Amino acid sequence: MSIDPYNLAGEAAAALKAAAGLDTFDVALVMGSGWVPAADAIGQVVAEIPVTDLPGFQAPAVAGHGGKIRVVRTPAGRHALVLLGRSHLYEGRGVDSVVHGVRTAAAAGVRTIVLTNAAGGLRPETQQVGDPVLISDHINLTGANPITGTTFIDLTEVYSRRLRELAREVDPSLAEGVYVAFRGPTYETPAEIRMLRTLGGDLIGMSTVLEAIAAREAGLDVLGVSLVTNPAAGLSGEPLNHEEVLEVGRATATRMGVLLAKVVDRL
Repeated sequence: MSIDPYNLAGEAAAALKAAAGLDTFDVALVMGSGWVPAADAIGQVVAEIPVTDLPGFQAPAVAGHGGKIRVVRTPAGRHALVLLGRSHLYEGRGVDSVVHGVRTAAAAGVRTIVLTNAAGGLRPETQQVGDPVLISDHINLTGANPITGTTFIDLTEVYSRRLRELAREVDPSLAEGVYVAFRGPTYETPAEIRMLRTLGGDLIGMSTVLEAIAAREAGLDVLGVSLVTNPAAGLSGEPLNHEEVLEVGRATATRMGVLLAKVVDRL
């Protein structure tokens, strides 16, 4: 007998509320590879729950993902859920596992979600390693979708224009770009990167897109932020590795944390 993923998210949300001692939450943030240190700047920690204590969650399999949900009170008094890590499609746990955190946040009352990730830069002529980039749109090349059946969701504006404008009020230097998602876990080939540049992509990664679709299905407003951790394959002449991704995250943690803290308090 299959388990209904929406009911499972409701069970996880109820357990999360009980563990945190709160009835609802205002905003959720999913911290991607290298972003976990930035979470410390968002606000006062109210509770920290291992994801394995909640129904439907499994421990992250990727270095740089923390495996906990932190409940934070921001300086403005908002309660934020900070998901320190995520599941990826390439881990082989299925699409529902990838979006379970987003669905749990929605079931817990969240109406706004911030999705962060580490990304390869497809435009090294304009992007610098360590730059945060707002996601304006995406191209889903994962071959997957978290929604099945005859549920038709409008994706004209997956990533909220209002939230992007708010983020630029905090940091006017923020650029925008189109995020392309591959399944992974292999990095892309130089030929694939040339294709993606032709298609209009600006950033490449292995996450976020399926979560964003699930968030829109749930009626959440979505803000996406990529951290450029390296030029994409073939654009720098250097091989790619995950440790480089984590190192850039550590080096930029303070800036990313301050950015997120200011944005969250204006939501």
